[in-house]
Amino acid sequence: MAAFGRFFLACYLAASAGAPAYAFDGPAKGVPSDQTLDIFKDPHQALQAALESYRAGNPASSVEALKYAAAGGEPLAQWKLGKMYADGDGVPRDDYKAYQYFQQIVDKYDEDNANWREKSVVASAFVAVGVFQLNGISGSRLRPDPEQAMRMFLYAATNFSDSNAQYNLARLYMDGAAGLAKDSRQAARWLNLAAEKGHVESQALLGHLLFAGDGVPRQRARGLMWLTLAREGANGKNQDWVKSLYDQDLKTANDNDRQVALVYLEEHLKKRN
Repeated sequence: MAAFGRFFLACYLAASAGAPAYAFDGPAKGVPSDQTLDIFKDPHQALQAALESYRAGNPASSVEALKYAAAGGEPLAQWKLGKMYADGDGVPRDDYKAYQYFQQIVDKYDEDNANWREKSVVASAFVAVGVFQLNGISGSRLRPDPEQAMRMFLYAATNFSDSNAQYNLARLYMDGAAGLAKDSRQAARWLNLAAEKGHVESQALLGHLLFAGDGVPRQRARGLMWLTLAREGANGKNQDWVKSLYDQDLKTANDNDRQVALVYLEEHLKKRN
């Protein structure tokens, strides 16, 4: 997969060309004072210093070192900055800057010379770029492009077996987006791959599709099994809908559905263990 855009963030330079870059502007909580002005030998050293600062509870103090490392081509630094800007973590939230950092990873990825230790970072970047392309970013030049988003999800789903990519691809089939015809069977296929990896949202949607027989053969007990797994794994307000979907379908389940679902659940857990 080659470049999917040409948004490159200008390289961060602490001073004029050849001048050393510094991790922190001043003392940071959790970082010894004699280390707060470390001069970095290379981008990798800057990345390590930034991660140590972040883990110590100082996300804002890690930003400059991360920028230096990102400009030096460290994918993990680019990914971390993308996440921080997307979440407003230590920096003002800025979706377009987040998109640019994730896009750098995608643009520079070479599958013929890939470093598989960075597999999860690269896969996550493909998905993040796909999500931004799917929705666009208000106030920026990035407009919604569902077909481009679909290609990003498909690449990450097939080449990295990424569960988030598989989930997003399934949603496109469920919604009939990106020029795709609605296809619940294709959606169920991708959801199943992600659900087997423990992806909560995929377990919930797959369970509901099977329980309701929505475009797929009805399998109420197996659907209830997946919904139960999703319900147990759901955590946080963003996944409250998973609990609601479980409650909704459980109300219409009969005793036989529940009993057979329990058998399926025990078999599933034994297989995983």
